[in-house]
Amino acid sequence: MTLRSFCRTAALLLMVSGTPALADDIRRETVRFAPGTSGSTITSKVKGYDSVQYSLGVKAGQQMSVQLDSSNASLYFNITAPGATEALYNGSINGNGTTVTIPSSGKYVIDVYLMRNAARRGETADYTLTLYVG
Repeated sequence: MTLRSFCRTAALLLMVSGTPALADDIRRETVRFAPGTSGSTITSKVKGYDSVQYSLGVKAGQQMSVQLDSSNASLYFNITAPGATEALYNGSINGNGTTVTIPSSGKYVIDVYLMRNAARRGETADYTLTLYVG
C-alpha cells in the first residue's frame, strides 16, 4: 500500500467513523393518516443530538404542508425527497412552516432535529408537528 492510498483510506475511515456522532439516536416513524383524513398532528420531543425521521408516502403534484411548533427556537425540520442527498426544504434556513408541491411520487422524510448549539448543551425540545397532504 502506498502512502497516498493509506492516507485516502485513513481519511475515509475517519469520515465514516465520525458520522454516527452527528446523532445519538435517530428514531424512524411512518406516518399514516386516519381513514378519511388528509392530515395528522404529532406531539413528541427530542433531546441533544437525537432526531426523528417521519416517513410519508405522497404522490407527484400533491401539496404537502408541514408546520413545526416548539418553544425551543433551535428546533427545525428538513424535508428530503426519495433518493435525494440534499433536503428539498431546510427549516433552519427557510423557517418552521411550509407548503411544497411534491415533484415525484414516493416516501418523503421529514427530519426533526435540534441545531448543534442546543444539541451540544443537551437541550430537550417538546414539539407539535402538523402534516397535511392535499
